[in-house]
Order: sequence, then C-alpha cells, then structure tokens
Amino acid sequence: MNAIQANSCGTGKLQAVPSASLVALLFLVCLLLSPVRLSAQAAPSAYERHINLWAGAEFSNFQPDYTPVSRLDGLGAYVDWSLNSNLAVEGEMRFLHFNTNWGESQDHYLIGPKFATQRWLKFKPYAKFLVGVGKMTFPFNLGYGKYFAMAPGGGVDYELSRRFAVRADYEYQIWPAAPAIPGQTNNGMTPNGFSVGFAYHILHK
Repeated sequence: MNAIQANSCGTGKLQAVPSASLVALLFLVCLLLSPVRLSAQAAPSAYERHINLWAGAEFSNFQPDYTPVSRLDGLGAYVDWSLNSNLAVEGEMRFLHFNTNWGESQDHYLIGPKFATQRWLKFKPYAKFLVGVGKMTFPFNLGYGKYFAMAPGGGVDYELSRRFAVRADYEYQIWPAAPAIPGQTNNGMTPNGFSVGFAYHILHK
C-alpha cells in the first residue's frame, strides 16, 4: 500500500522522472533525427518526395501489468511524419478506460522514431522506440501516478489506397519507477498489448 501512496499524491506531477529530464529526452530524439534532415538539404527534391503525414485512430487491448489477470481496452490516436522512405517520427495517445477491473485504467502519451523496411506489395513492416508518460489509475481507489515510460514495439502498415491505410501494432512498455503490488519487489511495470488502427494520408510531397 505504501508503494502506491508514495506515487499517488494527486498532484498531477510526473513522479518518477522530473519534467526537465523528459524534455531532455525528447530533445535528444529530435537531435538524433536532425542529421537526416540536414543531409536531405543537399538534395531537397529527393527529400520532398518523401514528406508524408498520416493521422489515425486505433483500438487497443493491453495487459496493464498491475493486476495480472486483467486486460484493458481503449481508444487512441497517432500521427506519423515521415522524414524519408524509412524513417519517421510517431506520436501517439492512448486511453485504456474500457473493460476495467475495480476502477483500474491507463493513459499513454508517447513520441519517438519509427523505422520502416521497404514496402512489400502493400505491406510495410516497421519497428519503433517511443518515450513519454504513462498514467496509471490504480484499482480500488488506491491512487494514481504518472511515470516515465519507454515503448519499443513494431507492426505493419497496409496501404488500402493513396489516402487510406490500416495497421496492426504491438508495444512492450517499460515503466521503471512504477510501484509494484504491495508486498512484492518493486521492479517497475511493463504494460504491453496490441492495437489495430485506421489512418488517413493528410500530406504527401
């Protein structure tokens, strides 16, 4: 019980990692991607051909990794901005508020690089590594907390047409400072699950 209460003061602050550290991590992601943009300046026409912006919605089913038998359902949204044919920046929000047990829920706010392989027919497999914030509302009104989260994952996009695509996605999140069940060793939490989505092609050059 104490492990939860220590991270459930209800202040809305990121308990595990200071907000300045989170900003620094997001800045690092942008910095790592900057060489791609700089190299593209030498060949602007080649770069512009690969400017793609997709926006989508998804349905997710996740194991929250607090109560071991529960799975949460929810809705989310994502945006992909492609820097070239293989590298993109992805941002996502997810709200797991359905099929809850005893009031348990999670929210995810993540951003990071996404690496895609060459398209095979209309399939485009990808891997991604996102970072951001995971919010947990604990069961039985024990409290809530916001924690730094890392989210390696992958999946495949399938283009239905030039304007529409669907995807299947898997994420394995790591919340290193999230509390364990009272009485157990605090090894953090690892929410993980599947999502299916539908996206619209907003911008293409």
